[in-house]
Amino acid sequence: MPMADGAGPDFTRELHFSALHRGPVAGVDEAGRGPLAGPVVAAAVVLDPDCIPDGLNDSKALSAKKRAALCAALIECAQIGVGIASVEEIDRLNILWASMLAMERAVAALALPPAFVLVDGNRCPKWTHRSEPVIGGDARCLSIAAASIVAKERRDAMMIALDAEFPGYGWASNKGYGARVHTDALRTLGPTPHHRRSFAPVAQAELMF
Repeated sequence: MPMADGAGPDFTRELHFSALHRGPVAGVDEAGRGPLAGPVVAAAVVLDPDCIPDGLNDSKALSAKKRAALCAALIECAQIGVGIASVEEIDRLNILWASMLAMERAVAALALPPAFVLVDGNRCPKWTHRSEPVIGGDARCLSIAAASIVAKERRDAMMIALDAEFPGYGWASNKGYGARVHTDALRTLGPTPHHRRSFAPVAQAELMF
C-alpha cells in the first residue's frame, strides 16, 4: 500500500505496517525537548481502527480545549503508554538521548508490545522493536498525532503542578519554556531543582547564586 502524505494525518502507514507485521502499530512522540525546566515526556499510542477520535492532529495545531478533549477521548478508546525522562537524566545524557529514553519507556508501558512502531522525527531509539522514523510524523500519521497530544497534555499537567510548588517562573503558562517571565525569574530567584543545568540560560543563571 502506498504511503499517503496528503493534508493532515492519516492511517495509511499504520494499516500498511499492521498488515505487513501482523500486529498492532504504535505511534510515538515526545513533548518538552526545548524547555529550560521540567522533564521530557513521551507517549506511545495504539489506535483502535474502529474508534479513532475525529480531529486528531499535531498537538501544536490544536487549541488547548480541543487537545484536552481529544486526550480524554484517546484514554477511553486507545492503548496508551507514557514514559518520562527526568531533569537529572536530561543533564546526564543530553536532551536527545533523554528523549529517546522517554520513548523507550513509553513503548514499554503499553499493555502489549506493538508489532511495529512509528516514531516522530528522523531517528528511532536503540531498541529491538521494528520501527520507522517519520519526519513531521505528528502531522502525517494519526497514531503519532495521538501520541503528541497525550505527551503534551501529560507534560503540561506536570508543569502546572510544579508552578504551584515553585511560583514566580510562570510555568503554568509557559510550561518551562524560556518566556520573558521565566528568564527574568531565573535571574532574580535562581534555578530550582527542576531546571536543566545543562541548558545555557540555566547554567548562566546558576553562576549568579
